[in-house]
Amino acid sequence: MNPYLGHESQLHRVEEYRLMGGKGDGMRLLEIDNGCGLQMTLSLDRCCDISRLSYKGMNMGFFAPCGYVAPAYYNGKDFLKAFTAGFLTTCGLEAVGGPCVDAGEELPQHGSISFMPASRYWWEMNEEEIRIHAVMEDAWIFARKLTMERTVIVSLKKGSFQIVDDIRNDGDKEEPLEILYHMNMGYPLLDEDSVLSIANDGKVTARSQNARDHIDTWNQIEKPQPQYQERCYYHAMPKEGKAALWQPKHKKGILLTWDKDNLDCFTQWKMMGIRDYVLGLEPGNCYPNGRKEMREKGILKFIQPGQTVRYALQIDCITNWEE
Repeated sequence: MNPYLGHESQLHRVEEYRLMGGKGDGMRLLEIDNGCGLQMTLSLDRCCDISRLSYKGMNMGFFAPCGYVAPAYYNGKDFLKAFTAGFLTTCGLEAVGGPCVDAGEELPQHGSISFMPASRYWWEMNEEEIRIHAVMEDAWIFARKLTMERTVIVSLKKGSFQIVDDIRNDGDKEEPLEILYHMNMGYPLLDEDSVLSIANDGKVTARSQNARDHIDTWNQIEKPQPQYQERCYYHAMPKEGKAALWQPKHKKGILLTWDKDNLDCFTQWKMMGIRDYVLGLEPGNCYPNGRKEMREKGILKFIQPGQTVRYALQIDCITNWEE
């Protein structure tokens, strides 16, 4: 017991809020401050995704023009009208990428898990970390029955946190399982002075002709440009799952690490548009080409009845590029 404190929230805290007004009206948010400069907002009604992230006063993520959008406004089709982005939007679990029809199932863009509210949540704290738990149930009659338990582990010693997702198949049949961690870097972390590093093996594949035309500049960050066409690049990462973005003007950056054998696909989304200015660094177990194509290429993943699959990522806010 610290005799100087009236309440532990003087040093670090988790506080729950509800939004009022607009399309986000009523949404539940958890705001976390670790006392070491790391602040984040978890959107409990949107898969416990990370809507806001800042470090030592500097914003790290991208917040889309639509702002907060409650799940009730999502019609299953107009994904971009409800794409808050934030620092993290989770894509899956039934599909990732553009809408398509696979095995007779009509699949929406980027799946539906990011619109699943937490059915229950809780948090705990000790001297080392805060652990936030949230459970999302992606389950339907005559269809898949998946349960996702997310744990966000926030260090109380430094500007770092982990995301650990346990996905369990509670149904009686094999189900396709796709997931992509759509992590979105935004201004002021992101501008034309930012330095991007991805631990690839030199092999970079462009998704579209437009991206192929500019493949020599995949790692260059430009100023916002009118009528910019998005570019996606796929990176082969044989040694480690690692990507970083550094802002030299502010001497701050972000480092992402993950198990490349578990999350074996990495997508870089480069969108340098005016007000649509964002860099996506996206580990996943698939590429965002739609589930039908993943099946045809033989790389679609599955989860068996009773099986639990775990995915984990480490995010470090850094103040030294040599870290």
